[in-house]
Amino acid sequence: MDTAASLTVDELAARAGVTVRTVRFYSTRGLLPPPEIGPRRVGRYGPGHLARLALIAELRRQGMTLAAVERHLRRLPPGIGPEELAAHRARVASWAPDTERETTREALERRAGRELTEDDIDRLAVTGVLTRTGDPDVFRVDPGTLELGVRLLELPVPLETLRAARSVVLAHGRAAARELSRLFKEEVWDPYRRQEEDPERVETVRELSAHMQPLVTAFQRSMREELRAAFPDEG
Repeated sequence: MDTAASLTVDELAARAGVTVRTVRFYSTRGLLPPPEIGPRRVGRYGPGHLARLALIAELRRQGMTLAAVERHLRRLPPGIGPEELAAHRARVASWAPDTERETTREALERRAGRELTEDDIDRLAVTGVLTRTGDPDVFRVDPGTLELGVRLLELPVPLETLRAARSVVLAHGRAAARELSRLFKEEVWDPYRRQEEDPERVETVRELSAHMQPLVTAFQRSMREELRAAFPDEG
């Protein structure tokens, strides 16, 4: 699962924001794959373990029981990598209510596993992972995208490119969201809402509005197809 397993269990727990006891408990429940065994029989963990812990934390935050989390993880594709796990977690978190939390630079650096430069903070801000506050060492952070944002710091992408990419996503994403909301309201919600004699059906439609992940999947599929067309020789 992890080609760069270099974290001890203590380091993994610190990066994930959990206790060592929690890591061991999840391991015994089969929620985490075994670590690689290095010299002196010391277990080593990697990006996949970290991403899986982040996904488990998000599922638990949304109220899932451990049994439900186990079922959810079993449905993931075999061999799913840390990037896909992080993206999956971001999708799960995107359907939850806004949950920005205040955190310190020190806590962010523990999650990142290294000191963060001002350029790193700018990158996280540009990608929407955090927003600055009046205190230069305190930030508002979106937990659902934090892990994915930290991984982006490792990529050699210029800040201006990230800023331009975010502008494109925001502009077109907002337009798509506006049109989809209009379609849902006019073609689905309004007709059912007028059937006041059937409140159960109205409530069912209300719940469905928060579970439209197939639309996100369609966007991802389109993104993959565009990337394959742009880089035909890169596989």
